[in-house]
Amino acid sequence: MTLPSHRFQPELRCAVSLIKSPTRRHRAIADLPERLATLTDPRDPRGKRHPFVSVLLVACSAVVTGARSFVAIGQWARNAPQDTLARLGARTATVSGIRAAPSGATVRRLINHTCPGGLADLLGHDPAGAGQVAVDGETARDSRSGDSPAAHLLAAITDTGQTVTQLRVPDKTNEITCFAALLEPYDLTGVTVTADALHTQREHARYLVEEKKAHYAFTVKRNQPNLYALLKALPWNEARARYYDCSRGHGRLETRVVQALTVTGLGVDFPHAAQVAKIVRHRTDTETGKRTRETVYVVTDLTSRQASPERIAKIVRSQWVIENRLHFVRDTALREDASKIRTGHGPENMATLRSSPSTSSAPRATPTSPPGYARCPSAPSSGH
Repeated sequence: MTLPSHRFQPELRCAVSLIKSPTRRHRAIADLPERLATLTDPRDPRGKRHPFVSVLLVACSAVVTGARSFVAIGQWARNAPQDTLARLGARTATVSGIRAAPSGATVRRLINHTCPGGLADLLGHDPAGAGQVAVDGETARDSRSGDSPAAHLLAAITDTGQTVTQLRVPDKTNEITCFAALLEPYDLTGVTVTADALHTQREHARYLVEEKKAHYAFTVKRNQPNLYALLKALPWNEARARYYDCSRGHGRLETRVVQALTVTGLGVDFPHAAQVAKIVRHRTDTETGKRTRETVYVVTDLTSRQASPERIAKIVRSQWVIENRLHFVRDTALREDASKIRTGHGPENMATLRSSPSTSSAPRATPTSPPGYARCPSAPSSGH
């Protein structure tokens, strides 16, 4: 008897995916269908009706056109022309060669069970040789389900706006514990990694410099009072290197004054720290005229020869790329916060598909090692 095509073995299949995580060779495959074919099909081998890669390509194509839910993906597939379905590899349902599109339910079951780390890595951009890589997290607010918290996704993006990869932060933990797992598969030699103040951690600095041969530029704010006070007490009146910058946008006028100070021998207790920059931001609301002032510090292993105050300012501002080109697009154009996709690996896999239009034609990622266990967690049992 033929078994229904919706039967899955999530625990077994995810365990297999741990062993067959995308390798450097897999990520280097130029053809997208061939690259996706290296992922493990999470369905039971018996009763399959639609090719695994075809369903993924249908979902990618539908999301590119604006589909925001599994129902919308199914509707797009149902209305797609036959030549489109043929190019996407849809199965032939009749002897006359008519192509049958997967239903929204089929797409939902497959997306909910596909290994999210593998999918994100295979659709990601190679950061090797990039100037900067920004790391930041965001919560898909409407993905909360019952007692389960909303999915929190940690992503990396290059300074040119190409998404590298992402992973879902496990429940009852935070972004800090996932920082190394996110970047581990990639060659970051010579790349400067930026992150918000949450990731200004000594362990992160050691990891980037000693293990990844990369550079770091971390922002220090008042959430780390001891380090903030230490940097504030530095002899800034002796700093001769300065840079002034002014920009207008988002309803405000902002002027920045950047000072850089070499901290060798000044007692800055932070791994591999070579420079500290002081950034004073003066903001004026163009509508109300209200003025505010903020002072932050940036600690980096880049020397004064490697990074002038002007370059430090540009490195810090590159952190906004992930806000403007990833989070802002997901939240506004694709309305990710309003998405009702909550079960299994659905939230993170749909987030990956929403990011894929800007990366699908980019050079493929070629990490030096396969991702670790954190990149493909067992799918939650709810909604299976």
